[in-house]
Amino acid sequence: MRELVGVPPRSELAPAPARIVIDLRPLQEPERTPITAGYLRRLLAAFAADPLAGESFVPILRLLRPDPTRELEAQGLAVAGRRRVLPTARFLRSAGLTVDAFQLRGAEIGAARGFEAYGARGAVYHTAGGAVPLGSALPVVATVLDLAPWELPAIYAASPAARFGHRLRARILRDATRLIVCSEASADAARRLLHVRPERIAVVRLAADEAFVPDAGRPERVAALRARLGLPQRYFAFSGRYDARKDLGTLFHALAALRQEQPAPSTRHRRTTGSAGSDTAAEAVPWPPVVVLAGAQGADESDAPALGRAASRHGVQDLVVLAPQLDALDLATLEAGAAAVVFPAISEGTGLAVLEALAVGVPVVASRVGPLPELVGAAGIIVEPRDPARLAAALRAGWSGHIHDQLRRAARQRALAGRRTWADVARETRAVYAAALGPE
Repeated sequence: MRELVGVPPRSELAPAPARIVIDLRPLQEPERTPITAGYLRRLLAAFAADPLAGESFVPILRLLRPDPTRELEAQGLAVAGRRRVLPTARFLRSAGLTVDAFQLRGAEIGAARGFEAYGARGAVYHTAGGAVPLGSALPVVATVLDLAPWELPAIYAASPAARFGHRLRARILRDATRLIVCSEASADAARRLLHVRPERIAVVRLAADEAFVPDAGRPERVAALRARLGLPQRYFAFSGRYDARKDLGTLFHALAALRQEQPAPSTRHRRTTGSAGSDTAAEAVPWPPVVVLAGAQGADESDAPALGRAASRHGVQDLVVLAPQLDALDLATLEAGAAAVVFPAISEGTGLAVLEALAVGVPVVASRVGPLPELVGAAGIIVEPRDPARLAAALRAGWSGHIHDQLRRAARQRALAGRRTWADVARETRAVYAAALGPE
């Protein structure tokens, strides 16, 4: 595995405390940008859990919204001050990026003042949402969690306003002192689509949430969750929003094809425990497979009607279970109890859902996009996107039988091996800050 691009080798890294001016507005509206909000929440919690002497933060927040940094400050995050900006009206669309840039430039003024008193070496500006001050006086570190606007321009840049907005954001990212991406595949895409120079790109891989551990699938926990949500005993699981990045139409098409098949009767062996000790019992494997979609209908369940219509068009509404958005512990239990996690996608920037599934020891059936192939490896099956026949074949193999057993063992071994944590992510992100500041 390559070291961080544009960052000194791990053996040469040394703490270099900085003042970090960071845009935390996504934390105030997590329903709008859940991936960005989740990233910032976990990263800052890791910073707070392991404070670095001399390091301090100045969050940029939106007026008239709750302040999420109070809790982080109580956990140990050194907050040197706060800057608040007005909401950018959504009807401004692409013009909102320009207005935002002027607002942020005003908010940045004075934010770095006094960093020497903390013992910091300098100050940087960090954004994970793409908005930066106009003509920032600080080195800019930008985290890119989603490349869909440039990978799927027919969807995300269909109007002149959208095209202008994405061109402006691409220019901002190209001008950043350092660009953080989550995988080698995303680094290649940033070089190709955004024309970012390789020496400016740092690969900082993400980590699964602490709730995603191998023992998340304890039988009593899985049984209790199944009873609460009304789930079948055997199922596939999917976690994510229903949007243009996902390939759920192909999944429904594949389920319709599987329904037409008449596979030979199969059984699986389940370990049971009784008064005489442990034993195994054979049980029939149901057909066709059922997929539980966790959180796909959104936090307010507004996408449920569209999901229902899409499943009905393919005649698989009875093979799709819509589960509500779950907290990390319940989602880990749901995935740990699944035959496999299914993640069909057309564009993917982080692979976090796949990382979490592998962390609980469950095999994954995923699309050949973004970081997914390099993450899954031997612990799952990778198929081409928009190919229902191949996805159906992968689902068949992942449902039961010899291949399923092999994949399950590989995923379990992966989960029991050493795992990456958000402390690792925080440490490497600090190294990117140091690289952005340049040599002492």
